[in-house]
Amino acid sequence: MHEMSLAESVRGIVEDAAGAQGAQRVKTVVLEIGELSSVEVEALRFCLDVVLRDSLADGAAIEIEAVPGVGWCLACDRAVPLAQRYDPCPECGGYQVRPTGGTEMRVKEIEVE
Repeated sequence: MHEMSLAESVRGIVEDAAGAQGAQRVKTVVLEIGELSSVEVEALRFCLDVVLRDSLADGAAIEIEAVPGVGWCLACDRAVPLAQRYDPCPECGGYQVRPTGGTEMRVKEIEVE
């Protein structure tokens, strides 16, 4: 389960950012997760609950914003919405679609006090 290692990385980012600001506690963590990122959101939530215990972010609200999948269809020569990796182009039905967006996961915002 790679969600555990992702959660540990998020904890490191959050602790570093909160420490740099001299924060006493992290209230909210906002994550952007792409629909094509292969991250199981509910598993990540569970892992974050575990790894954030006894840290500055213990009890912090975790907000997750979904980033839609986008691909570039070589046949159509344009960007198209993409629900899953390896799906055909919704316009022409071809499979020459390269994901260009929605593959990322990042810590977008941290609210501290």
